[in-house]
Amino acid sequence: MTDMAHQSEITASDGIADLSQKPEIMSRPMRVGIQGVSGAFHEIAARQYFGQDIGIVPALSFASLFEAAADPETTDAAVVAIENSIAGSILGNYNLLTDSNLTVTGEVYLHIRQNLLVLPGATLDDLSEVHSHPIALAQCAAFFKNLPHIRLVESADTAESAAQVARNRTKHIGAIAGTLAAERYGLHILAAGIETLPENYTRFLVLSRRTAGTAGTGGFSRRNTPPAPPNKASVCFTTPHEPGSLARILNLLAAEGANLTKIQSVPLPGRPWEYRFFADFTAAARIDTILDKLKPQTIDLRILGVYREGDWK
Repeated sequence: MTDMAHQSEITASDGIADLSQKPEIMSRPMRVGIQGVSGAFHEIAARQYFGQDIGIVPALSFASLFEAAADPETTDAAVVAIENSIAGSILGNYNLLTDSNLTVTGEVYLHIRQNLLVLPGATLDDLSEVHSHPIALAQCAAFFKNLPHIRLVESADTAESAAQVARNRTKHIGAIAGTLAAERYGLHILAAGIETLPENYTRFLVLSRRTAGTAGTGGFSRRNTPPAPPNKASVCFTTPHEPGSLARILNLLAAEGANLTKIQSVPLPGRPWEYRFFADFTAAARIDTILDKLKPQTIDLRILGVYREGDWK
Protein backbone atom coordinates (compact mmCIF):
# COMPACT_ATOMS: atom_id res chain seq x y z
CA MET A 1 0.00 0.00 0.00
CA THR A 2 1.22 3.49 -0.78
CA ASP A 3 2.29 5.36 2.35
CA MET A 4 -0.35 8.03 2.85
CA ALA A 5 1.14 9.65 5.94
CA HIS A 6 2.24 12.76 4.05
CA GLN A 7 -1.25 13.34 2.68
CA SER A 8 -2.79 14.98 5.70
CA GLU A 9 -5.41 17.15 4.05
CA ILE A 10 -8.18 14.69 3.30
CA THR A 11 -11.81 15.64 2.97
CA ALA A 12 -14.97 13.73 2.16
CA SER A 13 -14.70 14.60 -1.51
CA ASP A 14 -10.94 14.08 -1.97
CA GLY A 15 -10.20 11.40 -4.51
CA ILE A 16 -13.83 10.81 -5.49
CA ALA A 17 -13.33 10.48 -9.19
CA ASP A 18 -15.75 12.62 -11.17
CA LEU A 19 -16.97 10.12 -13.74
CA SER A 20 -20.23 11.88 -14.44
CA GLN A 21 -19.09 12.51 -18.00
CA LYS A 22 -18.49 8.81 -18.64
CA PRO A 23 -21.82 7.34 -19.75
CA GLU A 24 -20.45 3.78 -19.80
CA ILE A 25 -19.90 4.12 -16.02
CA MET A 26 -22.99 6.02 -14.94
CA SER A 27 -25.44 4.04 -17.10
CA ARG A 28 -24.85 0.80 -15.19
CA PRO A 29 -25.37 -0.15 -11.54
CA MET A 30 -22.44 0.10 -9.21
CA ARG A 31 -20.52 -3.19 -8.90
CA VAL A 32 -19.79 -4.07 -5.27
CA GLY A 33 -17.55 -6.95 -4.28
CA ILE A 34 -18.57 -9.12 -1.32
CA GLN A 35 -17.24 -12.21 0.42
CA GLY A 36 -19.67 -15.07 0.00
CA VAL A 37 -22.43 -15.88 -2.47
CA SER A 38 -25.77 -14.25 -3.16
CA GLY A 39 -27.74 -13.80 0.04
CA ALA A 40 -24.70 -13.47 2.32
CA PHE A 41 -24.55 -10.97 5.17
CA HIS A 42 -21.96 -9.09 3.12
CA GLU A 43 -24.61 -8.48 0.46
CA ILE A 44 -27.05 -7.18 3.08
CA ALA A 45 -24.37 -4.77 4.33
CA ALA A 46 -23.57 -3.62 0.77
CA ARG A 47 -27.22 -2.87 0.00
CA GLN A 48 -27.68 -1.19 3.37
CA TYR A 49 -24.85 1.20 2.50
CA PHE A 50 -25.26 1.77 -1.24
CA GLY A 51 -28.95 1.02 -1.72
CA GLN A 52 -30.69 -1.71 -3.68
CA ASP A 53 -29.68 -0.66 -7.21
CA ILE A 54 -26.23 -2.27 -7.23
CA GLY A 55 -24.64 -5.28 -8.83
CA ILE A 56 -23.10 -7.86 -6.50
CA VAL A 57 -19.71 -9.42 -7.34
CA PRO A 58 -19.25 -12.51 -5.13
CA ALA A 59 -15.89 -13.84 -3.94
CA LEU A 60 -15.50 -17.10 -2.05
CA SER A 61 -12.57 -15.93 0.10
CA PHE A 62 -11.38 -12.67 1.60
CA ALA A 63 -8.17 -12.85 -0.45
CA SER A 64 -10.12 -13.14 -3.69
CA LEU A 65 -12.39 -10.31 -2.56
CA PHE A 66 -9.39 -7.99 -2.18
CA GLU A 67 -8.16 -9.06 -5.61
CA ALA A 68 -11.55 -8.24 -7.13
CA ALA A 69 -11.68 -4.91 -5.28
CA ALA A 70 -8.34 -3.92 -6.80
CA ASP A 71 -9.49 -4.68 -10.36
CA PRO A 72 -11.34 -1.78 -12.07
CA GLU A 73 -12.69 -4.20 -14.67
CA THR A 74 -14.43 -6.21 -11.94
CA THR A 75 -15.67 -3.89 -9.19
CA ASP A 76 -16.25 -0.25 -8.32
CA ALA A 77 -16.07 -0.83 -4.54
CA ALA A 78 -16.13 -3.63 -2.01
CA VAL A 79 -17.53 -4.37 1.42
CA VAL A 80 -15.51 -6.51 3.83
CA ALA A 81 -16.17 -7.63 7.40
CA ILE A 82 -13.50 -6.47 9.83
CA GLU A 83 -14.87 -7.27 13.30
CA ASN A 84 -17.79 -8.80 15.17
CA SER A 85 -19.05 -7.67 18.55
CA ILE A 86 -18.91 -11.26 19.86
CA ALA A 87 -16.22 -13.08 17.86
CA GLY A 88 -13.82 -10.12 17.71
CA SER A 89 -11.56 -8.91 14.91
CA ILE A 90 -10.81 -10.71 11.65
CA LEU A 91 -7.05 -10.30 11.89
CA GLY A 92 -6.27 -11.61 8.41
CA ASN A 93 -8.28 -8.82 6.83
CA TYR A 94 -6.08 -6.19 8.46
CA ASN A 95 -3.05 -7.65 6.67
CA LEU A 96 -4.95 -7.89 3.39
CA LEU A 97 -5.86 -4.22 3.74
CA THR A 98 -2.32 -3.03 4.41
CA ASP A 99 -1.00 -5.14 1.52
CA SER A 100 -3.52 -3.61 -0.89
CA ASN A 101 -3.83 -0.25 -2.59
CA LEU A 102 -7.36 0.19 -1.26
CA THR A 103 -8.71 2.87 1.04
CA VAL A 104 -11.55 2.89 3.56
CA THR A 105 -14.32 5.22 2.40
CA GLY A 106 -17.08 4.20 4.80
CA GLU A 107 -18.34 1.62 7.26
CA VAL A 108 -21.52 -0.36 7.91
CA TYR A 109 -22.75 -1.90 11.14
CA LEU A 110 -25.09 -4.84 10.59
CA HIS A 111 -27.23 -6.45 13.26
CA ILE A 112 -26.67 -10.18 12.71
CA ARG A 113 -29.64 -12.48 13.20
CA GLN A 114 -29.07 -16.15 12.59
CA ASN A 115 -31.89 -18.41 11.40
CA LEU A 116 -32.31 -22.15 10.93
CA LEU A 117 -33.22 -22.73 7.28
CA VAL A 118 -34.68 -25.94 5.88
CA LEU A 119 -36.57 -27.18 2.86
CA PRO A 120 -40.30 -26.40 3.07
CA GLY A 121 -42.01 -29.10 5.11
CA ALA A 122 -38.91 -30.25 7.01
CA THR A 123 -38.99 -30.40 10.83
CA LEU A 124 -36.41 -30.49 13.61
CA ASP A 125 -36.92 -34.25 13.88
CA ASP A 126 -36.03 -34.63 10.19
CA LEU A 127 -32.67 -32.91 10.57
CA SER A 128 -29.46 -34.87 11.06
CA GLU A 129 -27.02 -32.12 10.02
CA VAL A 130 -26.90 -28.33 10.06
CA HIS A 131 -24.23 -26.57 7.99
CA SER A 132 -22.85 -23.04 8.32
CA HIS A 133 -19.77 -20.90 8.82
CA PRO A 134 -17.89 -21.79 12.04
CA ILE A 135 -18.60 -18.41 13.62
CA ALA A 136 -22.33 -18.76 12.91
CA LEU A 137 -22.33 -22.26 14.40
CA ALA A 138 -20.58 -20.99 17.52
CA GLN A 139 -23.04 -18.12 17.86
CA CYS A 140 -25.94 -20.61 17.87
CA ALA A 141 -24.42 -23.37 20.01
CA ALA A 142 -26.93 -22.97 22.86
CA PHE A 143 -29.87 -23.59 20.51
CA PHE A 144 -28.51 -27.01 19.53
CA LYS A 145 -27.40 -28.05 23.02
CA ASN A 146 -30.59 -30.06 23.58
CA LEU A 147 -30.71 -31.43 20.03
CA PRO A 148 -28.01 -34.11 20.16
CA HIS A 149 -29.30 -35.84 17.02
CA ILE A 150 -28.18 -32.86 14.91
CA ARG A 151 -24.52 -32.73 13.86
CA LEU A 152 -23.07 -29.27 13.23
CA VAL A 153 -20.94 -29.13 10.08
CA GLU A 154 -18.60 -26.25 9.25
CA SER A 155 -18.68 -24.62 5.82
CA ALA A 156 -17.09 -21.63 4.11
CA ASP A 157 -20.14 -19.36 4.06
CA THR A 158 -23.60 -19.03 5.58
CA ALA A 159 -25.38 -18.27 2.30
CA GLU A 160 -23.49 -21.00 0.44
CA SER A 161 -24.71 -23.46 3.07
CA ALA A 162 -28.27 -22.37 2.34
CA ALA A 163 -27.66 -22.74 -1.39
CA GLN A 164 -26.42 -26.30 -0.86
CA VAL A 165 -29.56 -27.20 1.08
CA ALA A 166 -31.65 -25.94 -1.84
CA ARG A 167 -29.53 -27.82 -4.40
CA ASN A 168 -29.43 -31.11 -2.49
CA ARG A 169 -33.18 -31.13 -1.88
CA THR A 170 -32.90 -33.24 1.27
CA LYS A 171 -34.92 -32.56 4.40
CA HIS A 172 -32.19 -34.07 6.56
CA ILE A 173 -29.82 -31.10 6.16
CA GLY A 174 -30.42 -27.54 7.30
CA ALA A 175 -28.36 -24.35 7.28
CA ILE A 176 -27.80 -21.33 9.51
CA ALA A 177 -28.02 -18.10 7.53
CA GLY A 178 -29.85 -14.80 7.19
CA THR A 179 -33.33 -14.05 5.93
CA LEU A 180 -32.03 -12.89 2.54
CA ALA A 181 -30.52 -16.33 1.94
CA ALA A 182 -33.86 -17.93 2.78
CA GLU A 183 -35.57 -15.71 0.23
CA ARG A 184 -32.95 -16.28 -2.48
CA TYR A 185 -33.00 -20.07 -2.22
CA GLY A 186 -36.66 -20.70 -1.40
CA LEU A 187 -36.04 -22.09 2.07
CA HIS A 188 -38.27 -22.11 5.12
CA ILE A 189 -37.17 -20.39 8.34
CA LEU A 190 -37.78 -23.18 10.84
CA ALA A 191 -36.46 -21.11 13.75
CA ALA A 192 -35.66 -17.39 13.67
CA GLY A 193 -33.13 -15.53 15.80
CA ILE A 194 -31.40 -18.61 17.18
CA GLU A 195 -28.18 -16.79 18.12
CA THR A 196 -27.28 -17.14 21.80
CA LEU A 197 -26.58 -13.43 22.29
CA PRO A 198 -29.03 -11.15 20.47
CA GLU A 199 -26.73 -8.09 20.64
CA ASN A 200 -24.66 -9.39 17.75
CA TYR A 201 -23.21 -6.84 15.32
CA THR A 202 -20.65 -7.07 12.53
CA ARG A 203 -18.73 -4.04 11.32
CA PHE A 204 -17.95 -3.88 7.61
CA LEU A 205 -15.52 -1.55 5.86
CA VAL A 206 -16.37 0.01 2.52
CA LEU A 207 -13.29 -0.14 0.30
CA SER A 208 -12.38 1.71 -2.87
CA ARG A 209 -9.30 2.01 -5.02
CA ARG A 210 -6.97 4.92 -4.55
CA THR A 211 -7.08 7.25 -7.54
CA ALA A 212 -4.25 9.70 -8.20
CA GLY A 213 -2.89 8.94 -4.73
CA THR A 214 -6.19 9.41 -2.94
CA ALA A 215 -9.42 7.57 -2.32
CA GLY A 216 -12.25 7.05 -4.75
CA THR A 217 -15.54 5.26 -5.23
CA GLY A 218 -15.70 5.42 -8.99
CA GLY A 219 -18.21 8.25 -9.12
CA PHE A 220 -20.71 6.46 -6.89
CA SER A 221 -21.71 7.47 -3.36
CA ARG A 222 -23.66 6.06 -0.45
CA ARG A 223 -27.27 5.68 -1.63
CA ASN A 224 -26.43 8.36 -4.21
CA THR A 225 -26.56 11.05 -1.52
CA PRO A 226 -24.14 13.98 -1.09
CA PRO A 227 -21.15 12.95 1.04
CA ALA A 228 -21.29 14.02 4.69
CA PRO A 229 -18.21 15.58 6.28
CA PRO A 230 -15.77 12.93 7.49
CA ASN A 231 -15.46 12.47 11.23
CA LYS A 232 -13.56 9.19 11.54
CA ALA A 233 -10.08 8.01 10.60
CA SER A 234 -8.51 4.57 10.37
CA VAL A 235 -4.72 4.40 10.63
CA CYS A 236 -1.99 1.84 11.22
CA PHE A 237 1.50 2.33 12.59
CA THR A 238 4.35 0.84 14.55
CA THR A 239 5.99 2.42 17.58
CA PRO A 240 9.55 2.69 18.87
CA HIS A 241 10.62 -0.03 21.33
CA GLU A 242 10.79 2.28 24.31
CA PRO A 243 8.68 2.86 27.42
CA GLY A 244 5.61 5.01 26.90
CA SER A 245 5.71 5.12 23.09
CA LEU A 246 2.12 3.91 22.70
CA ALA A 247 0.97 5.96 25.69
CA ARG A 248 2.22 9.14 24.01
CA ILE A 249 0.06 8.43 20.99
CA LEU A 250 -3.01 7.75 23.11
CA ASN A 251 -2.40 10.89 25.16
CA LEU A 252 -2.05 12.92 21.97
CA LEU A 253 -5.43 11.68 20.73
CA ALA A 254 -7.03 12.52 24.07
CA ALA A 255 -5.49 16.00 24.12
CA GLU A 256 -6.87 16.67 20.64
CA GLY A 257 -10.38 15.65 21.69
CA ALA A 258 -10.36 12.48 19.58
CA ASN A 259 -12.33 9.45 20.72
CA LEU A 260 -10.41 6.21 20.21
CA THR A 261 -13.06 3.71 19.07
CA LYS A 262 -10.72 0.77 18.43
CA ILE A 263 -7.10 -0.27 18.77
CA GLN A 264 -5.85 -3.62 17.54
CA SER A 265 -2.39 -5.14 17.48
CA VAL A 266 -1.47 -7.51 14.64
CA PRO A 267 1.81 -9.44 14.41
CA LEU A 268 4.22 -8.24 11.74
CA PRO A 269 4.88 -11.15 9.33
CA GLY A 270 8.49 -12.34 9.51
CA ARG A 271 9.28 -10.20 12.56
CA PRO A 272 8.60 -12.29 15.70
CA TRP A 273 7.11 -10.41 18.66
CA GLU A 274 6.81 -7.17 16.74
CA TYR A 275 3.39 -5.70 16.11
CA ARG A 276 1.58 -3.20 13.96
CA PHE A 277 -1.19 -1.20 15.62
CA PHE A 278 -4.47 -0.41 13.90
CA ALA A 279 -6.49 2.41 15.38
CA ASP A 280 -9.82 4.07 14.62
CA PHE A 281 -10.80 7.39 16.11
CA THR A 282 -13.52 9.96 15.70
CA ALA A 283 -13.22 13.72 16.03
CA ALA A 284 -15.69 16.54 15.56
CA ALA A 285 -13.12 18.58 13.62
CA ARG A 286 -9.41 18.93 12.80
CA ILE A 287 -8.81 15.35 11.70
CA ASP A 288 -6.11 16.66 9.34
CA THR A 289 -4.33 18.34 12.25
CA ILE A 290 -4.51 15.21 14.39
CA LEU A 291 -3.02 13.10 11.60
CA ASP A 292 -0.19 15.58 11.15
CA LYS A 293 0.62 15.43 14.87
CA LEU A 294 0.51 11.63 14.90
CA LYS A 295 3.18 11.24 12.24
CA PRO A 296 6.29 12.18 14.28
CA GLN A 297 5.11 9.99 17.18
CA THR A 298 4.86 6.83 15.05
CA ILE A 299 6.84 4.70 12.62
CA ASP A 300 5.37 3.99 9.16
CA LEU A 301 2.08 5.79 9.79
CA ARG A 302 -0.46 4.88 7.12
CA ILE A 303 -3.79 6.59 6.71
CA LEU A 304 -6.13 3.78 5.73
CA GLY A 305 -9.11 6.08 5.31
CA VAL A 306 -10.94 9.19 6.47
CA TYR A 307 -14.69 8.80 6.25
CA ARG A 308 -18.08 9.25 7.91
CA GLU A 309 -18.72 7.18 11.02
CA GLY A 310 -21.41 4.52 10.60
CA ASP A 311 -24.48 4.19 12.81
CA TRP A 312 -24.59 0.89 14.67
CA LYS A 313 -27.96 1.40 16.36
